[in-house]
Amino acid sequence: MARTIVDSRQMPIRTGSRAESSAYWNPYLAGALLGLVLLATYIVTGRGLGATGAFGSVVAAIVGAISPEHAASNPVHGNYWNDGAPLASWTLFLLLGAFLGAWVSGITGRRLEFKVERGPHVTDGQRLALAFAGGFIAAYGAKIARGCTSGQALTGGSILNVGSLVFMLGVFASAYALAYLVRRQWL
Repeated sequence: MARTIVDSRQMPIRTGSRAESSAYWNPYLAGALLGLVLLATYIVTGRGLGATGAFGSVVAAIVGAISPEHAASNPVHGNYWNDGAPLASWTLFLLLGAFLGAWVSGITGRRLEFKVERGPHVTDGQRLALAFAGGFIAAYGAKIARGCTSGQALTGGSILNVGSLVFMLGVFASAYALAYLVRRQWL
């Protein structure tokens, strides 16, 4: 079994049966590149980044496969219906590109591994249940907030949208308030 060596200057390096993984990108460089991607998105599409629309397009496609009339006339699905081609939405390609980029990063950094990240006092099942519950709450919040954290923080924040800035303050305040209660998951 591989053991983990933690160096305070970089991410953990796994030794043993797997090749050593490389360090993550410099966060300042990655942030600058993300800013350039956001700028390019504004130039090319006229709008900013966000992933929530991609999920809406997938749901509209599923509903449309069962009942195209309902999908086209429904006020929720109709926004993503895209004249009968919901999967042609650019936001879906954005999301697929994010998954592909994460996969390439994992491969090139030798960090691609299927495992459940968890603390020592939590089982895999508990961690997955909590992750699913948190994901459901985040998805519901993204729908009622009219955007995910990517859309709210990156796009809304870049244009100094007051609602987006308040949303992000709420996200960070909630995270700090909740951190004490869920610290057992990681310590």
